[in-house]
Amino acid sequence: MHSQLSRASSKASKMNFTLNVLGTASALPTTERYPSAQVLDVRGRLFMIDCGEGAQIRLRKAKVSFLKIEHICLSHIHGDHLFGIFGLLSTMGMLGRSSALNIYAPGSFAPILEFFMTHFGEGIRFEINHVILDMSEPVKVYENRTVELLAFPLRHRVETFGFIIREKMPAYNIYKEAIARYGLSVAEIGRLKAGEDVVRDDMVIKREEAAYLPYEPRSYAYCSDTAPFPELATWVKGVSLLYHEATYPAEMSEMAENNYHSTTLQAAQTAREAGVGRLLVGHYSSRFPSVDFYLDEIRSIFPDSDLAHDGDVVEIPYIRNL
Repeated sequence: MHSQLSRASSKASKMNFTLNVLGTASALPTTERYPSAQVLDVRGRLFMIDCGEGAQIRLRKAKVSFLKIEHICLSHIHGDHLFGIFGLLSTMGMLGRSSALNIYAPGSFAPILEFFMTHFGEGIRFEINHVILDMSEPVKVYENRTVELLAFPLRHRVETFGFIIREKMPAYNIYKEAIARYGLSVAEIGRLKAGEDVVRDDMVIKREEAAYLPYEPRSYAYCSDTAPFPELATWVKGVSLLYHEATYPAEMSEMAENNYHSTTLQAAQTAREAGVGRLLVGHYSSRFPSVDFYLDEIRSIFPDSDLAHDGDVVEIPYIRNL
């Protein structure tokens, strides 16, 4: 294992929140790093984020089922973030996939998908829903009972988007002793479970006195590719884990600015301003066979940081209250 990230197991496998890092290279792949691709497993629901060339190979090595991927998030239309999707879609067809697949991508992906389906889509029998990303601030693009997916604009040379995948706030649990102490009615218990105070004629029962969260909701934000900008820290504020590109070391800040990318220090500064739980960086320039020296730069600003490596598996632990 290359990464020094904590890999504590979830207390219950059905509550897992697991990131599989498939590729950490930037535009030019190397013999050690594949282009950008990740899979986040949230309680058995698979969200793929970017799909660079070679993603299928990395998925096989990670033992991730192609057919269980329900959502693919494409940050932008640069080859190192999407060239792998055509082979992946073809393989899904050959494997007999029948369930629909949601692809969240800029509108410029539409003609690319149309070309692929026209010339190579004969074996695809499943529905592909292209959800067009077009927003100026974070917008929810998918949700189910327990999780939601948000997209937001980044600052790059082409239209680019970041993503937040987070658990929804669970209903509060009621302290057993509070039921007896206050003689809570069914309606009052319902209000407390919703996070509200109970207001009576003679008293107010504060939610924190009678109820508690059963676990801490977890969240993951993906920011690649982007130059730094003020709103970003606000949009990813407080996430459990932030993945932020750090294409260049600090000394190459001018090149980063010219190419609309970020340096190690800029990624760390965003993490610090956002107050995230942990920072993970990637999308490394191919000019550096080793990026170990990045770590000191990042931790000089945000100590709770690590370098992503191809093949890393990062678990955001399930923290149960009481």
